[in-house]
Amino acid sequence: MTPASLLRHLFGLTGAFFTSLALAGGTVVYHINDAAAARGLLGNVQNHLNASPDIRIHVVSNGRGVDFLLRDALDAEGKAYAPAVQALASRGVAFKVCRNTLKARSLTDEAVLTEASVVPAGVAEVARLQLDEKAAYIKP
Repeated sequence: MTPASLLRHLFGLTGAFFTSLALAGGTVVYHINDAAAARGLLGNVQNHLNASPDIRIHVVSNGRGVDFLLRDALDAEGKAYAPAVQALASRGVAFKVCRNTLKARSLTDEAVLTEASVVPAGVAEVARLQLDEKAAYIKP
């Protein structure tokens, strides 16, 4: 008997109820350092929120992963990223951009969408979230 089936048996939990317990709450950090993965990442985050509305999601970007969080950024089809970022931010998703990446590319904080905050170092922020907030790590 698996641990999940044992809990359902012992406590009479239905599958749907047990699944909702597994999906509820918690913190997740999505780490992106590749511009090509941005549109897929936004879809993943949307799907995650739909399945787990109480989850706290942080999207931490560094390297080329910051591209979609820059003002006027467009995907390969010419569609702006800003509306999707704004919609997710309004649902509580925290977008974070690596200042080291901005400096290396001679960009200032003003180059970043207002929905995103700038952190000193993207990888340090990922580690902080994992250690301090016990965030699960997802790399799309």
